[in-house]
Amino acid sequence: MRGVRAGAALVAAVVLGSGLAGCELMPLGDDDQGPISVGTTDTVTTLDPAGAYDAGSWALFSNLYQSLLTYTPGTGVPVPDAASRCGFHGGDLRTFQCELREGLKFGNGREVTVKDVQFSFERIKRIKSPQGPLSLLDTLETVTTEDRTITFQLRVPDATFPFKIATGAGAIVDSSRYPGDRLRTGTEADGSGPYRLESYRPKTVAELRPSKNYQGAVKHKGGAVSVHYYRDAAAMSRAWKERSIDVAGRLMPPADIAGHSLSDSGVKLMESAGSETRSLFFNLRAGSPFEQQPVREAVAAVIDREALARDVHRRTVEPLYSLIPQGLTGHSTAFFDLHPQPDPEAARTLLRRAGITTPVRFTIAFSQGAATQEEAALLKKQLEGTGLFEVATQYVEWTEFQKGYARGAYDAYCVGWLADFPDPDNFTAPLVGRSSSFRSGYDNPRVEQLIRATQGSYQRSRVTREFRAIQEIIARDVPVVPLWQKKDYVLSSSTVSGTQFLSDGTGLWRLWELGRI
Repeated sequence: MRGVRAGAALVAAVVLGSGLAGCELMPLGDDDQGPISVGTTDTVTTLDPAGAYDAGSWALFSNLYQSLLTYTPGTGVPVPDAASRCGFHGGDLRTFQCELREGLKFGNGREVTVKDVQFSFERIKRIKSPQGPLSLLDTLETVTTEDRTITFQLRVPDATFPFKIATGAGAIVDSSRYPGDRLRTGTEADGSGPYRLESYRPKTVAELRPSKNYQGAVKHKGGAVSVHYYRDAAAMSRAWKERSIDVAGRLMPPADIAGHSLSDSGVKLMESAGSETRSLFFNLRAGSPFEQQPVREAVAAVIDREALARDVHRRTVEPLYSLIPQGLTGHSTAFFDLHPQPDPEAARTLLRRAGITTPVRFTIAFSQGAATQEEAALLKKQLEGTGLFEVATQYVEWTEFQKGYARGAYDAYCVGWLADFPDPDNFTAPLVGRSSSFRSGYDNPRVEQLIRATQGSYQRSRVTREFRAIQEIIARDVPVVPLWQKKDYVLSSSTVSGTQFLSDGTGLWRLWELGRI
């Protein structure tokens, strides 16, 4: 999601004071023209933070809800938001404390208390939603409060914990409005973020208005914004060409991005540092074709990433040969080292030696994103072209898609990954750890041991060897095949300012940065 920001400063700077909390924004233009309209193809799974762990939901959450920590534009170090200060206590990275900022109120006017913070974390652990962020809080043992202090006790050392609570997993909800043992339904949200939700029509539009009660890292409030949700990239492309939206965010068709010219009148294209990745995950449960490792190895041996980048994504993506993308500490080329070129004969040998009858039949499921149908079709063509596989492709609506891979409904599935926080841990633990968000059934004790070793170090550059070791094991075990990585692109009218700050790889969607020139 961003450039390298590893090293001692990452966690050492987490001993934070209120002096770091300011985030000055550009002056806003006249709002007489109505709300700025922003388009996206991302989907909001639910308005309840305990039930969502996906890019579309968290993008909206970062405007409606407040976390103890957040990120200011262009930085990878969390700063106080709902907290006045935070930091580790003791030298074992197992006790993290925050002081709640005074005077905070939810958008509905109710005071934010330490009990609301405790409630918000504990209900995530209690509800255990398969689509929720529980896996991101797997090191959290208890949350206690005293006066204005919140104490997080971790079951193992975790230097990345401050980064995790600066995400949607740390969203603070109003304990008087959210049930403690189940997800809240409906079209309302009660948070203390920069915006309040005026109205919401699922999969259609969210109307946001600045919250007069917000206090935190964002010092200048933005103007009204309408977020329009489109079923696919083609639909958003049509809306953009008709100029029914002012800003086209995630995800425009590759052809629209690749074909943009700097001479296009009245249009701006912003490219921001980011490391969105996409991978092919396998279902390793009993009865799946991919329960057998040689089948997974054979698929990995024949996939042509260069063709995906060139023919489907028009060079708006780069081939990826490791879990951790280029630009981050620990990046390697583990998959390239094993198969530098597509090698059907190597795949044939793997299957023959394992006594596996060909063709191996399986289904690849896919959901939202730019050019996902074309991508699945090319993967099918590459695999079937070897004569070793017979592949069906299946589009599944996003919410059902998440439920499907969680219960093991698909043999294989293509999923995009947008990092939650700027650290290589976010490309390992949530993807291949024991508490993986993708529920593939993969569990390697050595990988788990290495993940815990990386989380136990303040100085992230000192655990490069461990991150590379994880990727070498993954390249051999093949529970997943990385396909590509890309930067973040935003198209907008030249009359809209602040789009360069809209996203920067930290998982935040800064709608408050937008204004009219």
